[in-house]
Amino acid sequence: MLLTKIFSPITRCRWFVVLMAAIVAISLTSCNPAKFKKDGDRVSQLVVRLSTEPKTFNYALSQESPNVFNFIYEGMIAENGKTGEIEPGLAESWEISPDSKQIIFTLRAGLKWSDGQPLTADDVIFTFNDIYLNEKIPTDTRDGLRIGQSRALPTVKKLDDRRIEFTVPEPFAPLLRAAGGAAILPKHALEEFIKTKDKDGKPRFLSTWGTDTDPQKIVSNGPYKLESYQATQRVTFRRNPYYWRRDEQGNSQPYIERIVWQIVEQSDTALIQFRSGQLDIIEIRPSSFQLLKREEKRGNFSIQNAGPDTGTIFISFNLNKGKRNGKPLVNPIKSRWFNTVAFRQAVAYGIDRQTMINNIYRGLGEPQNSPISVQSPYYLTPQEGLPTYDYNPEKAKQLLLGAGFKYNNKNQLLDADGNRVRFSLLSPATGGRDSIGSQIKGDLEKIGIQVDLTPLDFGALVDKLSNTLDWECHLLAFTGSTEPHSGFNIWSPDGGLHSFNQKPQSGQTPIEGREISDWEKKIGDLYIQAARELDEAKRKAIYGETQKLAQEYLPFIHLVNPLALAAVRNNIQGVKYSALGDYRWNVYEFKTIEN
Repeated sequence: MLLTKIFSPITRCRWFVVLMAAIVAISLTSCNPAKFKKDGDRVSQLVVRLSTEPKTFNYALSQESPNVFNFIYEGMIAENGKTGEIEPGLAESWEISPDSKQIIFTLRAGLKWSDGQPLTADDVIFTFNDIYLNEKIPTDTRDGLRIGQSRALPTVKKLDDRRIEFTVPEPFAPLLRAAGGAAILPKHALEEFIKTKDKDGKPRFLSTWGTDTDPQKIVSNGPYKLESYQATQRVTFRRNPYYWRRDEQGNSQPYIERIVWQIVEQSDTALIQFRSGQLDIIEIRPSSFQLLKREEKRGNFSIQNAGPDTGTIFISFNLNKGKRNGKPLVNPIKSRWFNTVAFRQAVAYGIDRQTMINNIYRGLGEPQNSPISVQSPYYLTPQEGLPTYDYNPEKAKQLLLGAGFKYNNKNQLLDADGNRVRFSLLSPATGGRDSIGSQIKGDLEKIGIQVDLTPLDFGALVDKLSNTLDWECHLLAFTGSTEPHSGFNIWSPDGGLHSFNQKPQSGQTPIEGREISDWEKKIGDLYIQAARELDEAKRKAIYGETQKLAQEYLPFIHLVNPLALAAVRNNIQGVKYSALGDYRWNVYEFKTIEN
């Protein structure tokens, strides 16, 4: 689950955040991208919105989406954003051994980095052996490459300048996507930072290519390279002159010279900018759909509907029973509530998803009941046995009473010891999550639970989930994909995104007393079993079992799945907007025409 195309549905799952205010005319003018086009510099240009600041320019360390890597990096394979099918990327071909324990990738001839240096098998070997498979580098990509109960990693060997052999100890069905889809990184630019250490004895790579780095020093292999970054304003990409793709007539791709990512956190502000002609593509919130639909012809744009989004929006309780330095990560009283299955099920029954769809998403969405994307062939439908939680506050109350909770004369929920049931719900400070959080607060009040909404900067929220681990409940989302194993880092108890019961990552303060429940271990084991299984029908059945367990025990209480909608200027041709790959998966094919 999880964006390669370069970032991931192919390789890994990441956090993503879908990021009302009227703004004065001077504000619109100050961030108008046309202002920084120099006279005479009439290059073809695409201007789109970025909803949050980039967190890093280091692909291996990134955990969020959207990010810059969709434009600047590719893997050895790509994924068609419309069909989900695997296509050649930096590798022109690959061979899989009869026992499925080996893949040999053959790179295209004459590949180059954005600085003109050759891209060869040495870069692939470096990327995997020195970065992704290096336990000193905390990268989520490694989780998707772990094999079987032993959590072994593939052996990666150079055969010659263009051929690379990946070998695994047992059949591993996701290997082609997991290895082939991971971005290849430049050895000549990054090797010294892997080999040298900082004053704390850690690889300098961990502090390399942050957003304070001169963007023009970032070496890329994708259709674009970074040109500039102005904090709070924009990220600018310039066409990579050494990009490998050619069209059928032999013309170099991409066609558009420059892409400008305007940093616009507020959706209403982005809507104003699109309507005034300052943005060329905008992903649409359902609340804006009717307004823009009426303006299509007059505004010279078209709305593309890609169907249900691939991502998942959810709330999740902190189930970690551990302590740090003798202090519980979660208040023990609240931890008992959160770790009661009936409590989580009651919360699920207490949330009115249909009203959320009708009011917040204007009817442009569907209930979400599975951690696996609906586009995936492994998705289990409710008709096939997927448990669902239709709004039923009376059933929620029955579950709570049956679990030992009780109500006072004010209809406030108390636990068996008389403690008021109240928890904090963290959510990103931007991105429209406030409406969802407000509805959840109101819904749960009806079953006696008090919810304290706490908005946080996205970076601070992710830090709590992956580092300090001191949180109670959060509202977030994961990206999605067709291959469930891309979410293994969520479901493995040792995974980097096993957020509901997170293990400390390398270099972090240890935790004492962390417990792994039977169902939690079972889901992780089933993901390993599914990765080992090559029969597609059997794989589907195994992933079906994981979805049933996830819905029964609810480490994530899934909410709704909005439709993926985008408005595209009619002078931008070639956009094939997709729920799997948004608008970026085929950016190399975009063309601008005169109105």
